[in-house]
Amino acid sequence: MARNGAPEESYTRPVRHILIGLLALALFGIFLLWRVDSPRVERFRAAVVDAVVPRFDWIMAPATGLGRIVENLESYTRIYEQNRELRRELQQMKAWREAALQLERKNARLLELNSVRLDPQMTHVTGVVMADSGSPFRRSVLINVGRRDGLQDGWAVMDGLGVVGRIAGMGDGTARVLLLTDPSSRVPVLVQPSGQRAVLSGDNSAYPRLEFVDTPENLRAGDRIVTSGDGKLFPGGLLVGQVAVGRDGSLRAALSADFGRLEFLRVLRAQPTEPIADSGALVGTVAPAGAPTPAEAEAAARD
Repeated sequence: MARNGAPEESYTRPVRHILIGLLALALFGIFLLWRVDSPRVERFRAAVVDAVVPRFDWIMAPATGLGRIVENLESYTRIYEQNRELRRELQQMKAWREAALQLERKNARLLELNSVRLDPQMTHVTGVVMADSGSPFRRSVLINVGRRDGLQDGWAVMDGLGVVGRIAGMGDGTARVLLLTDPSSRVPVLVQPSGQRAVLSGDNSAYPRLEFVDTPENLRAGDRIVTSGDGKLFPGGLLVGQVAVGRDGSLRAALSADFGRLEFLRVLRAQPTEPIADSGALVGTVAPAGAPTPAEAEAAARD
């Protein structure tokens, strides 16, 4: 077997050497041709390039496509990083927007609270609603002011629009506000302009009832309801709401306070009134003509 393979090797080796030599000569000739500085050779080179290079576009297509793929991957990487950065900034903007909306809402509530016109002699304490302790059978909220702030049971509580309720129980730093909608709430009110007096009774709904009205036919929907001050429960003249008529024809009150968003509440300090021991001394009798004055009668008695 070794002898049979030896003649083939003896023929292929010289042919291989000849082909390699011819290729080397061709390459050397092309090198010399490209190095010769002659107008004719330059025209020949241009003709060769014009004839050969366009035909090899399909050979360069994979390399060109690969380069474009690499550029696209780099561009995608940059876009992905920019997208992540934009998402982080968007999350921060959402957090800032939420904080700004909360501050704007609180500012609006405080402005509403400050816009309430009260008696200059009446002082108040402002508190923040901490929690809603209401239930299906109780309507009340907790505020962060209490006994240490000088609060007392029964004081009226308002928001930026109208009366909310009254203080009903407190601790050193908290107080419970019984809302007007609570079934145990009873507030004497005055309906304007008719001057009708009534009692606003909570019934666990958003529209408390108006009870004990002398002449209900004199009331109209939209009439203004304020506290009457009767019974010394609330100061008089505080806005409560407007008269509304229920589906069953009963008289009710559309409260001005926004019970759906109670955030800041104002507790009104009740002004103590001077007790009257002798009511008869307030109204004097008309003295007849020529009668001595009380001072003259007292002097004559002393004499």
